[in-house]
This record gives sequence, C-alpha cells and structure tokens, in this order.
Amino acid sequence: MPRSIWTGAISFGLVNVPVKLYSAVSKKTVRFHQLHESDGVRIQQKRVCPADGEEVAWEEIVKGYEISPDQYVVVTPEELEALDPKKTKTIDIEEFVELEDIDPLYYDHPYYLLPGQGAAKPYKLLVDAMKDANKVAIARVVIRTKEQLVAIRAVGDVLAMATMNFADEVVDPDSFDETPGDDVDTTKRELDMARQLIDSLASNFEPEKYHDEYREAVLELIEKKADGQEVVLQPAEEPERVPDLMAALEASLAAAKQDGGDNGSSSKKASSGKKKPAAKRGSGSRAKPKAKSKS
Repeated sequence: MPRSIWTGAISFGLVNVPVKLYSAVSKKTVRFHQLHESDGVRIQQKRVCPADGEEVAWEEIVKGYEISPDQYVVVTPEELEALDPKKTKTIDIEEFVELEDIDPLYYDHPYYLLPGQGAAKPYKLLVDAMKDANKVAIARVVIRTKEQLVAIRAVGDVLAMATMNFADEVVDPDSFDETPGDDVDTTKRELDMARQLIDSLASNFEPEKYHDEYREAVLELIEKKADGQEVVLQPAEEPERVPDLMAALEASLAAAKQDGGDNGSSSKKASSGKKKPAAKRGSGSRAKPKAKSKS
C-alpha cells in the first residue's frame, strides 16, 4: 500500500481540511549498473580532487556556486538553512482559476491529496464545491525545504495536486532560432489536408492502451541474454524523405483512412504494439528481470 509523503491541511478561507499527500505516479525505469567489462565487477564511484589526485572525504566537501569559469562562491549548509522557507503544515490556497488558463508546460509532478483522520466530510465538501465551480485552486506549500507552487483540482471523488514550474523556469519558444518565421506560409489546401488528417486520427484518450514499448523491448533483451540466447541486432530503419508536402499529406490521409476501414480506428491499430515479454518459466529457470520503480 502506498505511504503518504506529507501530512498537513488545505487552508481554504477560515477552513482547514486535513490531508495526506501521495505521489500519483510510480515511474518504471530499467536501471543498469556500471561493470568492469573484463571481470563483471561493479564499478565504484570515488570523489577525487583533480589537483592532487587524492580521494576527498565527504566531510571535506563544500557547496560552491560558479560565478565565472573556475571562480566559485562557497555557501555553507547553515547559510542555506537560514534561507529555508518557514516550514508549515498547510497548503494555502491563494486563488481559483479556470483549468484551460493553465498551460500544461507549467505542470511538474502529480500527487493525490486524500483526507486525513476525521476529515472525510470537509474534504468531500471541498471536492464537490470545486467540481461544481469547475475551478482549479492555485496554492503554495512547503515540501521538505522547498516552497512549491501547486495546482489542485477535483478528479472524480478525490483531489489531485500538481507541483508547478514558475514562470521564469518555462522557456519561451520564441528564444529558439528554429521557430518558423513570418516568411513561412501555408496554403489553404495544405491546411485543409492537414485538418482532414487530424480529424481521421481523432479519438478519445484511453491511457491504458499506451505502454512503454522500449522498456518492454529492453526487458525482453535482458531476458533472452539471461537465458543464453543469441541476440541478433536489427538495423535501425531510416525514415523516408518526402520532398513534396502535399504528397506526404495525401499519402498519410489515405493510409489513415485505410487503417480506419480495416481496424475500426487507426489509433487502435497504432496501439496494438508488440507482445509483452510475460511468458512464465519453470521452477528451475532463472527469474525474469523486473523494472525497478523510481519514485
């Protein structure tokens, strides 16, 4: 059962609603260790000073901020601790906004907020009120030693909270040189064809039909090598270059229509994917490797 990583209360006017914070995702990542190729022994990482080649103990390491090449300002843990935001146990709602007003670029990590002990009724009231108002709460909370800007919204019968990036952390797309300029134009025919292609691929979002095919392929590769099977590497396919934009749009639209007629919807065909490497083994064979979760 998941464990809460923070407990406190949502401050809503003069009302406090006790809540517990849980991570809403459990990342599944295939993790590798670095080994010495000749003997298969795991490599140790050492902190070495390049000036004298000597290993440096943890107690001799300090934090430094680089202000110019090879010039650092050293900051002590005590100095940083003095700047830590005041630790509180409240999520202070500052305002309510429309969901569509928040660009997804501002979202960082998702969490669930569940009712604390004895808070079922005020929690349910807040959930129902937010659903009825169709609003998202913008709030601040201190988690560990960092103040976070967060967005809280009702999802079904619970509250979901996402930490947010601050405005100065979001990169302006106009800062990239590759952004198309005013000298790039599209024709109405091209736009109509592109819109038809989008409409032909339109569907309802069903997250369960998408899965990490790369992770599954890596686990399948590990499984085969663990069993002593020979692995034949397949050359990567290079995408075909289509110099004519209209020809590419027409071919894509024809393929989408064909897929829709053959399979009911092109998105279902696209999501069929490869088989998951989930074959069971006998008791005497080696256990199948599992991806470690990274919270």
